[in-house]
Amino acid sequence: MKPTPLPTRSRHEVGPREPSPALTKRTEEEKVEERVAIGAHIVYETIRREGEEELRRSSSALAWSGLAAGLSMGFSLVAEGLLAAYLPDRPWTPLFSKLGYSVGFLIAILGRQQLYTEATLTAIIPFLAHKKMSTAVKVVRLWAVVLLANLVGTYLFALCIGRASIFDPHIQQALMDVSGGQANAGFPTVLLRAIFAGWLIALMVWLLPGAETSRVSIIIIITYLIGLGGFNHIIAGSNKFYYLIVIGGETWRNYLVRFFIPTLIGNIIGGVSLVAFLGHAQVVSGKKT
Repeated sequence: MKPTPLPTRSRHEVGPREPSPALTKRTEEEKVEERVAIGAHIVYETIRREGEEELRRSSSALAWSGLAAGLSMGFSLVAEGLLAAYLPDRPWTPLFSKLGYSVGFLIAILGRQQLYTEATLTAIIPFLAHKKMSTAVKVVRLWAVVLLANLVGTYLFALCIGRASIFDPHIQQALMDVSGGQANAGFPTVLLRAIFAGWLIALMVWLLPGAETSRVSIIIIITYLIGLGGFNHIIAGSNKFYYLIVIGGETWRNYLVRFFIPTLIGNIIGGVSLVAFLGHAQVVSGKKT
């Protein structure tokens, strides 16, 4: 007896074939995986690897990258000043002019340049993962080199726009106006504002690994909030202070005592304690469960 042949699809038949159950299941699983947010351990591991890569870089490479970031941050001052100069003087003007504050961060972060407040997070994660003295020494070296290079870059930028006649007088006045108020508050207030700034920057770094196409939006939103809220950022704020020093509107003593020291301490507390330690703790606790 001959076996019964399996039914075949005639070439004259129309309409879609029914997908196999195995293919449908595999396709659905792929779609689900595409929509599931990456876990905290993946973000942590991404930042840890980036931090270890940065710790392995030479001091000269870190210095050049930090110098580039400091120069780039100068465009935050320029963009904010230009917007303030051409917008009408109204109570709502800062809502738009503070968008310029994000420009320098966009250039530095998307350009993969070394910005000090980013380094507080990326460098400390490898140390928390290994807790070795050699790693701690590398972290201190990275922080010192990047911070110094950032400050040199911001000062050179401020020196250029403050001494050279690049902008019209009304724009120079706007630059003075947006640069003021960096150290009008007392030490505790500046410290607290700096903690919030360091916290927000470190949160931004924590968000970027899973951002994919939203990286630009995240950078703009976070840094815009820092600028609008008047939270003190050691590099962006130093650039404004340096501009005032160059044109004779501020002194080095006020910069060091009333701005630099409390802002640096606050940025470190915000970036390291509130994000790196908490992020590290949740990942380590998750591995133990």
